Amino acid sequence: MARCWSYLRGLAICVTVLLLVSGVVMIGVGFSSIDGNVPVTELFNQFSSSDGLVVLQVFGPLTVVLSVLGICAASLDLKPLLLLFSALIFVEFVALLIVASPLVQVQAQMGSTVDELFLNVTPLHRAEPYIQKELNKLQASDSCCGLKSFEDWENQLPVSCFCTRPSPSSELEPSSRVHNSSSDGSCVMVGGDLHLLSSQGELWVHSKPCGPILKSYLSFPIKLRIGIISAFATITMAAIALCLALGLEEYWKTPPVETTVDDFNRVKYQPKPSLT
Repeated sequence: MARCWSYLRGLAICVTVLLLVSGVVMIGVGFSSIDGNVPVTELFNQFSSSDGLVVLQVFGPLTVVLSVLGICAASLDLKPLLLLFSALIFVEFVALLIVASPLVQVQAQMGSTVDELFLNVTPLHRAEPYIQKELNKLQASDSCCGLKSFEDWENQLPVSCFCTRPSPSSELEPSSRVHNSSSDGSCVMVGGDLHLLSSQGELWVHSKPCGPILKSYLSFPIKLRIGIISAFATITMAAIALCLALGLEEYWKTPPVETTVDDFNRVKYQPKPSLT
């Protein structure tokens, strides 16, 4: 039985060390600039808000401090300190779930809200200059055009939408020539009625829209924070269960008993007298 409790104490120390690591990760992510790498952050500033970062910046250091307390309590097998750690980490766990719940709502509503914002900024050639500038960067880096399609620019396609002209038409698949698209579908040919300076009679643009790419950029920071908080919640529940079991060890142990037989051959069970 003593060996079982020794294993339990070792497991509790390992879990509290994992809790310490999760606190360090929360601090690292909380003070990083993930949102600054999201394209068109000025347009979608409600998704790149610092709410999730503030949660990690506050609860990260608190988790580290409490984890150190838990490691010391489990290593030294201090029952009152283990119970105190369990109570404090439980309060932090509940507070974190309450404060971080808006992140889940933002992620659930992101798809419909972003689609609505897409409609508000189209046609893109009439959008604000800084929006056009950021979209041009995204189009050039990810080989896409427009938010939902190249038609979002109407008849004023920017240079960043241009696609490298595919191989000569004799090498294209018959179906590609019929649908005015390249054999791999990455480029599509548009009509020559656009108000563009071009010496060629046909223009090829990227067929892939930038909307899904932009959504993935926007959702990544939120998903990362939710994932960290979920991992913290799992480790916290395990730490609370193990530290409570150690703190209440004396109540879980079965007291030793001794048996006696009286003059009438009746067996009696009674606790062994304490050595003290």
